[in-house]
Amino acid sequence: MDNAGSHAGPGTGTATGSAPDTGNPDDPGPDSGSEPGSGLDPDSGIGTGTGTGTNVTPKVNMSMNMSTGGPPAAAPAPPLAIRLALPVDAPAIAAVHLASRQVTMPYLPPQRRTHDEVTRWIREIVLPQCHTVVAARGAEILGYASVRGELLDQLYLRPDVRRAGIGSLLLAAARRHRPAGLSLHVFQLNTEARAFYAHHGFRVVATDDGSANMENLPQLTLRWTPAAAPVPPRGTP
Repeated sequence: MDNAGSHAGPGTGTATGSAPDTGNPDDPGPDSGSEPGSGLDPDSGIGTGTGTGTNVTPKVNMSMNMSTGGPPAAAPAPPLAIRLALPVDAPAIAAVHLASRQVTMPYLPPQRRTHDEVTRWIREIVLPQCHTVVAARGAEILGYASVRGELLDQLYLRPDVRRAGIGSLLLAAARRHRPAGLSLHVFQLNTEARAFYAHHGFRVVATDDGSANMENLPQLTLRWTPAAAPVPPRGTP
């Protein structure tokens, strides 16, 4: 699978598709990634529930009477946080991975892995082998990024949160982890991811015909290296 360019992209989930070995991000929202097969790859759903209590109705009515007569104000949404991924996050990360690839990379072959298989791949391969962070709002996982060595292996966003800057936040976290530079693979067809990475300073350093990835799609290798610090003039104290 590739990652965002082919795997990575800006925004809400850009994906790149390549096989489960490594992946890349897309941020239009970025999404990138690889598939469960060779190692780094394979959505679990995040469920919600409601409950009622004997005191709920009286409390709601009291708040309405004390205000202007309208419904009580909704609770503010939890703040967005970029944090290290935990094994318990694996089902939600898998759900993001599968949904992002399906929506943002329609040119990929049909997904062969089930959600359970991708969850296992995330838990047993990606998390142990990669530095992985998630974008979370409360209990919701909105996207994730995985770095293995200097390779940005995965960067995917939930399709409904693309183009909100979350991909850029995940990419910034990956850069902080590898401040000397990052590389990634992206499908040539993943134009949104390519534009996202170009915007963030990545440049094409290699191309291939796709014979080495599971999707058999031509891909690009992109590289970001921080700008060198200016050299002070001679004689400067």
